[in-house]
Amino acid sequence: MNWNGVLPAVTTKFTADGSIDYMLFFENVEEQINAGVIGIILGGTLGESSVLEDEEKMELTSKTIAYVKGRVPVVLNIAEGSTRKAIACAQAAESMGVDALMLLPPMRYTPDHRELVTYFAEIAKSTKLPIMIYNNPVDYKTYVTLDVFEELLPYENIQAVKESTRDVSNVTRMINRFGDRYKILCGVDTLTMECLTMGAHGLVAGLVCAFPKETVVLFNLIKEGKTAEALEIYRWFLPLLELDIHSKLVQYIKLAEEMTGIGSAKVRAPRLELVGEEKAKIVKLIQEGIDSRPVLENYSVVVG
Repeated sequence: MNWNGVLPAVTTKFTADGSIDYMLFFENVEEQINAGVIGIILGGTLGESSVLEDEEKMELTSKTIAYVKGRVPVVLNIAEGSTRKAIACAQAAESMGVDALMLLPPMRYTPDHRELVTYFAEIAKSTKLPIMIYNNPVDYKTYVTLDVFEELLPYENIQAVKESTRDVSNVTRMINRFGDRYKILCGVDTLTMECLTMGAHGLVAGLVCAFPKETVVLFNLIKEGKTAEALEIYRWFLPLLELDIHSKLVQYIKLAEEMTGIGSAKVRAPRLELVGEEKAKIVKLIQEGIDSRPVLENYSVVVG
């Protein structure tokens, strides 16, 4: 698994009657691939995994694998409350042809150190798939410490971490302690430049769903050390990236997808589409970003 690049946590598109809109979903996936992403992540927060039935998740996964046809890896997010169900999901994903897993700590229970290590280890032993651990104590209340990663070293398929602690210094801590053993992927859009500059290998992104080319060009500029050019794009992008750190990130990013022509604002309850003053405010912010989009051909990297 190549963890060095941009991985979009894609949204799940819905029709007016609430069913999955595969035509629109694959239109967006194609935009991501054309922009140069290195994989597609299904079933994350942005994918509204919590309101998808298990059968829908499996269907979405199988259809995505069939559509992508190996052009990029398909990564499935696992966010379960029990070790048994997480293992079952991992094994089902492997049998379907998924390429890698993104794995959250147990949901709805905050494990101690021993329980957390055991949870990750048991899942890793159950599958040959590469695993990226999602470390997000802000939203999910469980902090995957460096000592936990130390105990997980023997499990070679635990290869990466989605770094969402909001502490940029954690990138350096991981590198200082483990060298290149774990690939580090920035998981907070508003810290993209900071984390990548400090040595993160990749980016698990949200606003990439609406702005795929801009995200990939920004990533490439940073990685090529073209800081001045990267800053131009990053400063334009930051007001939009801040949509990713709000409790309504799904509604905001889906609205951005709709406004850029590669998605829909439709969500599943309990989420509701934006209305009134709130919608007007977000529409204004997104439109300002669209109107001032950088001309990517002016930058010294290949545009996807």
